[in-house]
Amino acid sequence: MSGHHPEDHDHHHGHDHHHDNRYSDMEARVRALETLLTEKGLIDPATIDAIVETYETKVGPRNGARVVAKAWADPEFANWLKRDATAAMASLGYTGRQGEHMRAVFNTPDTHNLVVCTLCSCYPWSVLGLPPVWYKAPAYRSRAVIDPRGVLAEFGVTLPESMGIRVWDSTAELRYLVVPMRPAGTDGFNEEQLADLVTRDAMIGTGLALSPEGAR
Repeated sequence: MSGHHPEDHDHHHGHDHHHDNRYSDMEARVRALETLLTEKGLIDPATIDAIVETYETKVGPRNGARVVAKAWADPEFANWLKRDATAAMASLGYTGRQGEHMRAVFNTPDTHNLVVCTLCSCYPWSVLGLPPVWYKAPAYRSRAVIDPRGVLAEFGVTLPESMGIRVWDSTAELRYLVVPMRPAGTDGFNEEQLADLVTRDAMIGTGLALSPEGAR
């Protein structure tokens, strides 16, 4: 019941690995710099981990959280995001570094959306920052497609059997942002308060938005 589109995995339309080189080069440079700084005793590896963790889970995803919060608060923006996510996000200043298109997929009471990149690690950098390590792991990439319900359960997300799961496969040209359902009890919240409830994992689909109690 994962509701695959037949074209979801039709990857031979020019999706090769060239677009990830830029990321690998950058990663290699970062690693080299880390090694150098650590050897010179100028930086503690734990500090680097903390910085990376901040970029992975807080700084980067904050952009995406603002997009989601605006969609929750502003029905016109939500409609624009559904129609043309690339333009809607660009209006807030978030554009892909390689001009890739964005598509926003909205969770509903009937459907949960999950994002994967089966071929490499295409990821919406401009709104989510750095991809988490597990997103690039072969186990996640293959199992998210074969057994999305089981993968979600491992992330602590147990969905009712009646809820369908759609798996979206990112490519170099098209990247996805999941808009989680707005939590109950947030009627009087402003966009900033709403954004605090939007986690990175919720925007990949491996999590849900936090409840107001969970955020405090």
